[in-house]
Amino acid sequence: MNVKCLIIDDEPLAINVIKNYVSQINDATLVNTFSNAVDALNFLKNNTVDLIFLDINMPLLDGLSFIKSLEHKPEIIITTAHVEFAVKSFELDVLDYLVKPIAFPRFLKAMNKVFKIYNDKSSHHLIPEKPYLFIKIDKKKLKKIYLDELLVVESLKDYLKITTVTDRFIIHQTLSSFTDQLPPENFIRIHRSYTIAIDKVDTIEGNSLEIAGVRYTIGRTYIDDVKSKILNA
Repeated sequence: MNVKCLIIDDEPLAINVIKNYVSQINDATLVNTFSNAVDALNFLKNNTVDLIFLDINMPLLDGLSFIKSLEHKPEIIITTAHVEFAVKSFELDVLDYLVKPIAFPRFLKAMNKVFKIYNDKSSHHLIPEKPYLFIKIDKKKLKKIYLDELLVVESLKDYLKITTVTDRFIIHQTLSSFTDQLPPENFIRIHRSYTIAIDKVDTIEGNSLEIAGVRYTIGRTYIDDVKSKILNA
C-alpha cells in the first residue's frame, strides 16, 4: 500500500510542514503541491491521488468550493487556521479537520484513519493485514505496532511508555490522544496513567489487575467501568 498525496495551500510554510510530515511516513508519497485550487483541479484532470491535504481560505477558489467541484473525490484532510468551517467540511465528507499549527501526533492520527480505510478496501481482495498504528520513536523513524501485540500504554507526563508483547517504546504524546486512536472494544483506560488491552488481563484483584506478570492499579473513578467491561468481554 502506498498512499499518493497532494497538498493544496497558499502558504509556503504550511506546505513545507505537511511535506515534511508526509516524508516521514513510509507508506505515503507526495506527488505534487499547489498554491491554489484551480491549478490543482487542472492537475487532477489527468492524474489521480488517494489523499488531498486542503486549505480552505485560498485565492481564486476556496477549499470547500473545490471539494464540491470534484467529480471523483479522493480522501480529504482539511488543514486550516480556522475552526469555524469544521461543520461545513464534515458535511462534505472530509476525513479529518486539522487546525494549524498542526502537531505531528495529530497529523499521524489523521494518517492512521487513511491507512485504516485503505486496509479495509484491500481486505475485499487480499488477506487483510492485522490492525496496526504507526508511532514516532525518534526524530525520523516511524514504527508499526500491531494492536493485538499491544499490552499497556503508560503516561510519563509528556511522554508515553508503550509495552508490547516483544518491545517497549518511549514516545512524545499524551495518553488521551493515543487512547483515542485505539478501538474501545479492545482497549480501556484504567487509571489516569494507564490504558490496557482488555484481552491481555491475566488476573483482577481488588483495585488492581495483572498483565504479563506486572500489576497495575485501577483508578478509583475507573474501577466500576473497568471491571464491568473486562468481566463481560
